[in-house]
Amino acid sequence: MIRLTSYLNDAWHQGQGPTRPLVDPSTGQTLAETTTAGLDIKAALTHARTVGGPALRALSFADRGALLKAMSRALHKHREALIDVSMANNGATRGDAKFDVDGATGTLAWYASLGRRLGDAHFLLDGDAERLSQGARFVGQHVRLPRPGVAVHINAFNFPAWGTFEKIAVSILAGVPVLTKPATATALVAWQMARIVLEECDLPPGSLSFLAGPAQDLLAHLGPQDLLAFTGSAQTGSKLRAAAMAAPGSVRVNVEADSLNAAVLGPDVAPGDDIWAAFLRNVVKDLVQKTGQKCTAVRRVLVPAHHLDDVVAALKEELAQVVVGDPRAPGVTMGPVATAAQLRDARAGIRRLSDQAQVVLGGTDRPDSTALKGVTAGKGFFIAPTLLVARNARAATQVHRHEVFGPCATVLPYAGATDGSTGNTATEAAEIVALGQGSLVSTVYTNDRDWLGDFLLQAGPWNGRVMAISKKVADQATPPGMVLPSCVHGGPGRAGGGEELGGLRGLDFYTNRVAVQGDRGLLKKILGEA
Repeated sequence: MIRLTSYLNDAWHQGQGPTRPLVDPSTGQTLAETTTAGLDIKAALTHARTVGGPALRALSFADRGALLKAMSRALHKHREALIDVSMANNGATRGDAKFDVDGATGTLAWYASLGRRLGDAHFLLDGDAERLSQGARFVGQHVRLPRPGVAVHINAFNFPAWGTFEKIAVSILAGVPVLTKPATATALVAWQMARIVLEECDLPPGSLSFLAGPAQDLLAHLGPQDLLAFTGSAQTGSKLRAAAMAAPGSVRVNVEADSLNAAVLGPDVAPGDDIWAAFLRNVVKDLVQKTGQKCTAVRRVLVPAHHLDDVVAALKEELAQVVVGDPRAPGVTMGPVATAAQLRDARAGIRRLSDQAQVVLGGTDRPDSTALKGVTAGKGFFIAPTLLVARNARAATQVHRHEVFGPCATVLPYAGATDGSTGNTATEAAEIVALGQGSLVSTVYTNDRDWLGDFLLQAGPWNGRVMAISKKVADQATPPGMVLPSCVHGGPGRAGGGEELGGLRGLDFYTNRVAVQGDRGLLKKILGEA
């Protein structure tokens, strides 16, 4: 039996007392166990602040970028083994496991290249120097300095690789040490990855700590220059935000939470069009990839009323081809959800949605044993791809309030006029999107520039990211659920109100903006160009 350990104060430590199991969601077999009871988390945070912080701040951006590059290379070297672990502990298909592991190494490599471009600087200038008097000498220069605290990362169960290391990449490049805590149930791959980088990369002492299990009293020891970045449910995010804000000095918090993302088919798109095919392809991918356990997965599918039946029929046909089962079995295209609790929540959520929408495919029942490939009868946390239809989009309030974190989406019609008008239907579609009270991403499929412009301006403020698919990019665009390091990841309202990545913007969270006022020549010598 594997016993997960925690890396604190530059050494591996084993917790004490009762343990929590990590299981294979396809078989129910226990793979590992862990506990954090008895660990001195306060001392670990102090060590990160006093040893890790100064060590990282002494390095240039290029030096920190070189660390990230080494981490990316080390992890990529063990790629196949990490994929196997992900398939076992996450129930991920090989493609889904690659998506997670490669997302981690790719983001590390991207921020490594950013560090190389930033060069020998240790901090960032923020804009040009501003004259503050009639003379030219007295100026104000804004700078962004790394916070002299520790960044605590609490990650979600669905992307233990990517979620862990995209946060680490930005924090390390900014010059802030990290204590990372993956979700316990799927921590095995994150633990293996932490072991790899700590053993094979020459990281500065105190720069990376790893907590394998429950957080214990972690938040009670955060201070005014510390940070908390959380990915998970809105309910847990609210509790963590309140706890962090109550800490001395109001700890800075970033939350990425539930998101009722939307796919919107424009009224100009007809069956057989290129973007019709892209729309179907992306909706099905979002339903099936990671068994729908993605923060960016589409939950609401908005279609013009005159194409409602066509869309439902086409989605049902595509989803009927999905092969559910043990992801290690040949031909399986969707595995189980990650835990028994996730299965219970998904079933309860589908029942809630079905009060206001009709289940037209799938549902809460376990798929028939003959339909599950490579699975022992009664074993595993399996659920079928599920599609619902709500004929009255605005009246289906549960669809706009509750996220089923699994392979489930609801089709919603809007008027979709075909008389050449644009503003009214774009407004209606945007208003339906806004009923979700904040999303990470919405995707709109249309070739109508006027309709798109109306929709973007109205729906944009309710999203962290909006993807516009037209015929010119239908065969080039990345899937909407793919988060890229160059674009921001986060969203307003129920999506958490946070923001991660976004290239250089990602460093804002880990730095303090300071206005330095003084003699232009002196500041130029101290700060560089001023």
